[in-house]
Amino acid sequence: MQQPYQQTDAAIIGAGPAGSYTALCLAKLGIKTDVYEEHTEVGLPTHCAGHISIHSLKKLGYYPLPKNIIENTFNAANFYSPTGTKFSIQLKKPVTCTLNRTKFDQYIAKQAQQAGATFHLDHPVQSLRIENHYVKGVNLKNHTSVSSKITIDAEGISSRLLRQTKLRGIEGKGLVYAVETEINQVHDVEPHAVEVYMGSSAPGFYGWLIPRPDGSAKLGLATKHGNPQSYLNYLMTKHPVVKRQVKGAKIVKINYHAIPLAGSINRVYDNGFLAVGDVASQVKPTTGGGVIFGLTCGEIAANVVKSALELGDVSAKSLSVYQKRCDDALSFDISFMLRLRRFLDSLSDNRWSSVLRFCDRFGVGRALSGVEEIDYQGRMLMQVVTKPAVFVALGYFGLLYLFANP
Repeated sequence: MQQPYQQTDAAIIGAGPAGSYTALCLAKLGIKTDVYEEHTEVGLPTHCAGHISIHSLKKLGYYPLPKNIIENTFNAANFYSPTGTKFSIQLKKPVTCTLNRTKFDQYIAKQAQQAGATFHLDHPVQSLRIENHYVKGVNLKNHTSVSSKITIDAEGISSRLLRQTKLRGIEGKGLVYAVETEINQVHDVEPHAVEVYMGSSAPGFYGWLIPRPDGSAKLGLATKHGNPQSYLNYLMTKHPVVKRQVKGAKIVKINYHAIPLAGSINRVYDNGFLAVGDVASQVKPTTGGGVIFGLTCGEIAANVVKSALELGDVSAKSLSVYQKRCDDALSFDISFMLRLRRFLDSLSDNRWSSVLRFCDRFGVGRALSGVEEIDYQGRMLMQVVTKPAVFVALGYFGLLYLFANP
């Protein structure tokens, strides 16, 4: 038997960064907001390396952060083919940082609580409450029912609840499957450079090594096919560069998760309902990063909800402006990144070696040395495309893509 309804203006499912930031923005707008999180602690388990653009964090007001959240900063990236061919980009200043994702998630959640949002930990949502084709709240697994004027799904990669509406969730063909580890030591690694491993080392995505100042590192990969753990084992023992970098290292932590790369789902709103973050596939198709896009769309969602509640209209027609504003913010860059992802996936291992040698020979790294924007990659390309090395590289990449996809 259901217990009496809890009442709120906005019910948010999930206390990841997208859910908590949406709650923060709503609470700042004076909207009674309740967040329902299935785990007993915010930020656990972690599902992300936490490699984030400093420029984007600054735009959102999250840089600088407390020192215990920022693990390292980076002004370089080294890319390797499966045979060890290397291409490096040296930037003029730190452009990215790695975060302790647990502490970062908790930091945002604490801000939301201080602004007035209420968090309910260890409160998994069983189902959506749907009446007369409107989402009216959620049913919790503890048999409590929550009545809300608006429900926001920020549950992460799962589409379990979203599919209870008329919306289509994330399709399996758009996913890659990641293994994320922490290792206790690395060797011959630049302290402020990210290592990236391309090609058959991680089919359909890439591998990464992100060092920390204490000599430990985050090591992982994602793949579209096969067992990511098997690819990681191969990477650590057979890759000509990685096996040297991680020689003698022990894995001290490991987790697995899926990453959506197909671009935003075709519709992110319904009557009384919005989807924010990974559940809406608001994720970069090139790198799999979803934190910045999730926070960006969370702020958009909060402003749309504020207007809808003031009008007393939470119909799909009223909330459709959320889709438009998210598309205005992201669609150009996501469209570019989808094309770039298709190009990257088309390259054989031999092609990868050729591409990296070409980039090194023609000075592409030097041409990109002043880049600061890495999240909105379509816009970034527009800023550098006039540089001769980049222009030549684009022509070369275009020919490779045409030959691979006649």
